[in-house]
Amino acid sequence: MSAEAVLKISDAAADRIKFLLDQRGRPSLGVRLGTTTKGCNGLSYKVDYVDEETPGDEKITDKGVTVYIDGMSVIYLIGSIMDYREDKFQTGFVFENPNATGTCGCGESFSV
Repeated sequence: MSAEAVLKISDAAADRIKFLLDQRGRPSLGVRLGTTTKGCNGLSYKVDYVDEETPGDEKITDKGVTVYIDGMSVIYLIGSIMDYREDKFQTGFVFENPNATGTCGCGESFSV
Protein backbone atom coordinates (compact mmCIF):
# COMPACT_ATOMS: atom_id res chain seq x y z
CA MET A 1 0.00 0.00 0.00
CA SER A 2 1.46 3.35 -0.92
CA ALA A 3 1.88 6.04 1.70
CA GLU A 4 -0.20 8.39 -0.42
CA ALA A 5 -3.15 5.97 -0.28
CA VAL A 6 -3.04 5.72 3.52
CA LEU A 7 -2.63 9.28 4.78
CA LYS A 8 -1.83 12.73 3.45
CA ILE A 9 -0.17 15.21 5.80
CA SER A 10 -0.89 18.92 5.33
CA ASP A 11 1.86 21.52 5.54
CA ALA A 12 0.33 22.83 8.78
CA ALA A 13 0.28 19.34 10.34
CA ALA A 14 3.90 18.73 9.31
CA ASP A 15 4.96 22.07 10.80
CA ARG A 16 3.16 21.28 14.07
CA ILE A 17 4.70 17.81 14.28
CA LYS A 18 8.17 19.31 13.77
CA PHE A 19 7.46 21.87 16.50
CA LEU A 20 6.23 19.20 18.95
CA LEU A 21 9.22 16.96 18.28
CA ASP A 22 11.62 19.89 18.77
CA GLN A 23 9.92 20.86 22.07
CA ARG A 24 9.84 17.32 23.47
CA GLY A 25 13.36 17.54 24.87
CA ARG A 26 14.49 14.09 23.74
CA PRO A 27 14.85 12.39 20.37
CA SER A 28 11.79 10.79 18.76
CA LEU A 29 11.37 8.86 15.54
CA GLY A 30 8.12 10.70 14.81
CA VAL A 31 4.51 10.46 15.91
CA ARG A 32 2.06 7.55 15.90
CA LEU A 33 -1.50 7.99 14.74
CA GLY A 34 -4.05 5.48 15.85
CA THR A 35 -7.63 5.04 16.89
CA THR A 36 -9.06 4.09 20.23
CA THR A 37 -12.53 3.14 21.38
CA LYS A 38 -13.89 6.33 22.92
CA GLY A 39 -16.62 8.91 22.68
CA CYS A 40 -20.24 8.79 21.70
CA ASN A 41 -19.57 7.54 18.15
CA GLY A 42 -17.15 4.72 18.98
CA LEU A 43 -13.68 5.69 17.70
CA SER A 44 -11.37 8.57 18.50
CA TYR A 45 -8.03 9.63 17.02
CA LYS A 46 -4.92 9.27 19.13
CA VAL A 47 -1.54 10.91 18.43
CA ASP A 48 1.56 10.14 20.49
CA TYR A 49 5.35 10.22 20.26
CA VAL A 50 7.27 7.26 18.80
CA ASP A 51 10.45 6.20 20.56
CA GLU A 52 10.83 2.89 18.74
CA GLU A 53 9.21 1.30 15.71
CA THR A 54 6.47 -1.24 16.29
CA PRO A 55 6.12 -4.18 13.89
CA GLY A 56 2.93 -3.84 11.87
CA ASP A 57 2.84 -0.04 11.87
CA GLU A 58 2.54 1.74 8.53
CA LYS A 59 5.39 4.26 8.20
CA ILE A 60 4.79 7.46 6.24
CA THR A 61 7.54 10.01 5.69
CA ASP A 62 6.40 13.24 4.07
CA LYS A 63 7.26 16.94 4.33
CA GLY A 64 10.18 16.20 6.65
CA VAL A 65 8.19 14.27 9.28
CA THR A 66 7.49 10.62 9.96
CA VAL A 67 4.04 9.44 10.98
CA TYR A 68 3.49 5.85 12.02
CA ILE A 69 -0.04 4.50 11.76
CA ASP A 70 -1.00 1.81 14.23
CA GLY A 71 -1.41 -1.39 12.21
CA MET A 72 -4.86 -2.01 13.72
CA SER A 73 -6.02 1.50 12.72
CA VAL A 74 -4.87 1.59 9.08
CA ILE A 75 -8.18 0.24 7.80
CA TYR A 76 -10.07 3.14 9.44
CA LEU A 77 -7.69 5.82 8.14
CA ILE A 78 -7.06 4.95 4.47
CA GLY A 79 -7.39 8.07 2.34
CA SER A 80 -7.46 10.48 5.31
CA ILE A 81 -5.87 13.91 5.47
CA MET A 82 -4.15 14.97 8.70
CA ASP A 83 -4.27 18.74 9.21
CA TYR A 84 -3.58 21.17 12.05
CA ARG A 85 -5.80 24.16 12.71
CA GLU A 86 -5.85 27.03 15.18
CA ASP A 87 -8.79 29.33 15.76
CA LYS A 88 -10.37 31.28 18.63
CA PHE A 89 -12.12 28.27 20.15
CA GLN A 90 -9.97 25.24 19.48
CA THR A 91 -6.50 24.21 18.40
CA GLY A 92 -5.31 20.80 17.30
CA PHE A 93 -4.97 18.11 14.71
CA VAL A 94 -8.04 17.53 12.59
CA PHE A 95 -8.73 14.68 10.22
CA GLU A 96 -10.66 14.55 6.99
CA ASN A 97 -11.56 10.88 6.93
CA PRO A 98 -13.51 9.48 3.96
CA ASN A 99 -14.24 6.30 5.95
CA ALA A 100 -16.15 8.09 8.72
CA THR A 101 -19.88 7.51 8.43
CA GLY A 102 -20.70 9.79 11.35
CA THR A 103 -19.16 12.11 13.90
CA CYS A 104 -20.29 13.33 17.28
CA GLY A 105 -21.30 16.95 17.82
CA CYS A 106 -18.12 17.81 19.70
CA GLY A 107 -15.88 16.30 17.03
CA GLU A 108 -14.12 14.00 19.48
CA SER A 109 -15.21 10.70 17.93
CA PHE A 110 -16.31 9.11 14.68
CA SER A 111 -17.90 5.93 13.41
CA VAL A 112 -17.11 3.79 10.37
